[in-house]
Amino acid sequence: MRFLADIPDDDVQWLDGLAAEQGVSRAELMRRAVTAYRADVSGDAIDNAFGIWRARDDIGDGLKYQRRLRGKRE
Repeated sequence: MRFLADIPDDDVQWLDGLAAEQGVSRAELMRRAVTAYRADVSGDAIDNAFGIWRARDDIGDGLKYQRRLRGKRE
């Protein structure tokens, strides 16, 4: 479905630059933005990210990893 939207010129220029950088169309960036926003407001982003690191073997025990990271900061 097509639709018309008014977007400030500086945002359009930014979108065009990003589109060129990523090698996609402005329309594709808008589709991606809507998909990302929809996942964010619906909570799907959290559900999709849950367990994303479970297959990583370079971390080991998650709690030890977390404490190691915090130890470096504190």
